[in-house]
Amino acid sequence: MRLLHTSDWHVGRTFHGRDLLAEQEEVLSGLAEVVIDQEIDVVLVAGDLYDRAVPSAEAVDTCHRILRTIARAGARIVITSGNHDSAPRLGAFADFAAAGGLHLRTRVSTLQEPVIVTDDHGPVAIYGIPYLEPDPVRHLFGLDERGHTAVLTEAMNRIRADLAARPDARSVVLAHAFVTGGQPSESERPISVGGVEQVPASVFDGVDYVALGHLHGPQRISERVRYSGSPLAYSFSEIDHRKSVWLVDLDANGLAAVERRELPVPRRLATVTGLLDDLLTVSAHAPLEERFLYVVLTDPVRPLDAMRKLRERFPHTVRMEWQPVGGRATAELSYAEAMRGRDDHEVACGFLTDCRGSEPTESERALLKEALEAVSRAEVAR
Repeated sequence: MRLLHTSDWHVGRTFHGRDLLAEQEEVLSGLAEVVIDQEIDVVLVAGDLYDRAVPSAEAVDTCHRILRTIARAGARIVITSGNHDSAPRLGAFADFAAAGGLHLRTRVSTLQEPVIVTDDHGPVAIYGIPYLEPDPVRHLFGLDERGHTAVLTEAMNRIRADLAARPDARSVVLAHAFVTGGQPSESERPISVGGVEQVPASVFDGVDYVALGHLHGPQRISERVRYSGSPLAYSFSEIDHRKSVWLVDLDANGLAAVERRELPVPRRLATVTGLLDDLLTVSAHAPLEERFLYVVLTDPVRPLDAMRKLRERFPHTVRMEWQPVGGRATAELSYAEAMRGRDDHEVACGFLTDCRGSEPTESERALLKEALEAVSRAEVAR
């Protein structure tokens, strides 16, 4: 049997305010070609199908088209909910969806009930552990111990108990968790509420393959425990990620092989640092014009209307910072310390200097003084 391990689609997510639905549909619908070319039997999505608990209508429509395209390619699909998903919403109509080959595993109470898929070697039991919020699930399980490790250990105990009654079955577990040894990026939402967020890989002992979700970089915790990562980059910390999926082969004895398959990149990320005028005129920067761009400006004085000017040449600039060369070191002072011994005019001039990176001119100082005096006269006249 051949499985395709994916996770963290985050359909509906934006990138620094830019809509990504078109890019998400392009990459994820392309999985249908992988299903056909690689003769995939089951596609796994290990949590965070959507980016929000209440996704937009456009995100739902996009996700529906993607799943329909994959299903028409001939694969069954098993999805479990992540910490971004609303498990009840995602799992609605799960029984009806299963009849069409879409298996939604979102209920804690039935996580030990597998999806059974059969090949020439017999059954494969696929278990989906939805994201487990530690405190409410702890009470549901009747546990005294708090934290992610406790609830995932109990979940796996229930799965292993079911497996014991299926001695001929090979086993796969989908889980959405932060497993020790994994490398996070900036785009994951922390899951530390309710105890220490990391869990040891040993929690998942006893199964043939563990398809993990939550961390956005593809990575191997062990031969049988892996993260597929997200299909697109969702932060500039992922600029060096090679987005991919895992092709997982099971033979008669369990895990036979795992192969990495890289995904296409609709629009690459880039960062660039320099003076605004240089960025706008130097021909060497031409390749950046089609990339999502993070710009760090080093002009000694903050340029006016810099983002608009940047987007005239680099239309996909999504983030900009101003870090002047040899930037002035600013001491960490309390408000009282910063204001001590300074009149309103000095405070206003200092604010302008901090914002712009250069001291106000004499005419600007005079204008600030005139404005403050006008305010003072108005207050006295009340």
